[in-house]
Amino acid sequence: MSDPDDTTERRYLNRELSWLDFNSRVLAQAEDERLPLLERLKFCAIYATNLDEFFMVRVAGLKDQVAGGVTTAPPDGLSPLAQLAEIRRQVDAQAERLHRVQLDDLFPTLAEEGIRLLDWDDLDPADRKMATGEFENHIFPVLTPLAVDPGHPFPYISSLSLNLAVLVVDPETDQHRFARVKVPPALPRFIALPDNRFVPAEQVIAAHLDQLFPGMRVVGGWPFRVTRNADLTLDEDADDLLEAVELELRRRRFGRAIRLELGPDMPSEVRELLQRELDLEEEDLFSLSGWLDASDYWELQSLDRGDLKAPSTPGTVPRRLRDLESSRDLFARIASRDIFLHHPYESFSSSVTEFLRLAARDPDVLAIKLTLYRTSGDSPIIDALIRAAEQGKQVAALVELKARFDEAANITWAKRLEEAGVHVVYGLVGLKIHAKTVLVIRDEPDGVRQYCHVGTGNYNAKTARIYEDIGILTADPAVGEDMTQLFNFLTGYGRDISYQRLLVAPNSLRSAFHDLIGAEMEAPPGMGRIILKMNSLVDARIIDRLYEASQAGVRIDLIVRGICCLIPGVPGMSDNIRVRSLVGKNLEHSRVYYFANGGMIESTDGLGATAESERFFLGSADLMPRNLDRRVEVLLRVDDEACRLRLHEVLQTSLADTALAWELEPDGTYRRLGGDVSAHEELERLAAERADSGGESVPAAAGTHASPAGQVTPGMAGDG
Repeated sequence: MSDPDDTTERRYLNRELSWLDFNSRVLAQAEDERLPLLERLKFCAIYATNLDEFFMVRVAGLKDQVAGGVTTAPPDGLSPLAQLAEIRRQVDAQAERLHRVQLDDLFPTLAEEGIRLLDWDDLDPADRKMATGEFENHIFPVLTPLAVDPGHPFPYISSLSLNLAVLVVDPETDQHRFARVKVPPALPRFIALPDNRFVPAEQVIAAHLDQLFPGMRVVGGWPFRVTRNADLTLDEDADDLLEAVELELRRRRFGRAIRLELGPDMPSEVRELLQRELDLEEEDLFSLSGWLDASDYWELQSLDRGDLKAPSTPGTVPRRLRDLESSRDLFARIASRDIFLHHPYESFSSSVTEFLRLAARDPDVLAIKLTLYRTSGDSPIIDALIRAAEQGKQVAALVELKARFDEAANITWAKRLEEAGVHVVYGLVGLKIHAKTVLVIRDEPDGVRQYCHVGTGNYNAKTARIYEDIGILTADPAVGEDMTQLFNFLTGYGRDISYQRLLVAPNSLRSAFHDLIGAEMEAPPGMGRIILKMNSLVDARIIDRLYEASQAGVRIDLIVRGICCLIPGVPGMSDNIRVRSLVGKNLEHSRVYYFANGGMIESTDGLGATAESERFFLGSADLMPRNLDRRVEVLLRVDDEACRLRLHEVLQTSLADTALAWELEPDGTYRRLGGDVSAHEELERLAAERADSGGESVPAAAGTHASPAGQVTPGMAGDG
């Protein structure tokens, strides 16, 4: 349940508890026996990684509010203290689920498949000898035991590091001594033994502590893990944003501890010492059965056992981008018609990356401008920008230094780009640049022409293989003019800028959504229809507007992967709203917004909405206060007919899913549909079919141009 209180009187679900519900759905993937075993183990790792970030940012923020004496509650009515108490209850319950699925299900079943995850006590003498050799040759040389005594203060414990709390006895004085041993993060967490058997490194280290403390009697070593506050607090009045972010990154390392994870067998004297030295309360201590830090299960994904993994999405190459011989071919194809891209079903590297690579090489390209929020470690996009700058092209990159947990990487990219002659802009005061946009300016026989990419995802070739995102390549002059205005605003100064095809936050996006929802309320009876697909729905004003629309008879489907603070299906408030969340092998990440009567064009046949009245938007913005008010976000109004058909296809397929979908109930709980129709499998099939046939649109979508007004239902034709 998202909230312990009665939902009948409330209008909103709590943001933090809604997020925990989302992570619970991730954990449910690990519990799903229909999935391959290593895929399930991967979801254990994803769950743990998600939870780490939640504590580092969201729980840390709530603790700051409590420490600052904040008692006022957000719109959902839960005070910071009440939220922390409920978070603790739910995290404890989820920890028990994680332990149970690992120990009682995954580990035994993996053993049957020849992959054994073992404790030190399970090893036979030959295995122990091999593990000892690994310890002596690779682990022991890099270990640094740190004693705690009057001459050695308690050491700094880095966030998320795995450590051993060691207790030894001096045989001469019979005094107990404490020491900390850090498990080396640069070495594998799991030590490999023959025949796909693995033992955790911390247990091997614990079994050899006598070598680290010669002459002392080792009482024991117990694993523990600390989580620290990792949120940045920037001075927006700083003279140099780059310098300010670098300073805050150094401070982040020493953020205060907010969580201590430990095993249930840790002696009370060791537990109390850690709690005291880390300045933690009892409610900050999490005693976990089994191994700490399930995020390290990512290591086991490298095993050559394709039979135990979910097949990766192949990523077809769109027909209009196949067999390109030159940049001239590419730009001619974009100029002839917009190109719709759906990742990972269609290849990111063969489309977006290739677009930038060819633009960098093309002698007729005069300038390249893009927004860069996150990118991959080995980035071909960065390489393309550097090549373009070295060839004398005008290149501008808006690098967002405040992209959470990617700040250090973005600083590195920014400096590398600057050294190559790229004009680097480090964001705007008070705003994050979260837009996903590229503008390429090309000199052509009939004049300068702008080529644009607007997308929903980051320019990151690695995440594009598993993140579901949508983008459009276009040479539409109106979009080109809008993008020119946008980049001039981002790199220079400007106010009261108007756009033809773009909605831009924080200027126009909120008011535009207010009006678009209002247009559905003014539609002929029974014809109001809204479908919104996003990552998170938090903004109270947007939620209230959707409630108004529901009460006016507008039928609303919300596809919200993560946080959803709206309560659907409440009589008199949200009767006409359904909310579903899709969780599967690809991370649902695209933001697509559909309004059947967005243009309010009169129908000539008296049937209500016409094709021209429909409005589709895609882009970077979720419906959260930060996206609408504190970020630069861009949504593109999609006018191209083929692209609109493809967006219909995406929404219809998502709403027809029964295998990955969870439906939000009026009491705040999520109900798994549990059917066999998978949106991911269907979209993969359609992409392959489209690639094989050479077609750009799917025949099944023909004739359904106005279908969202009444035919997009999860397995139920005639839902009204």
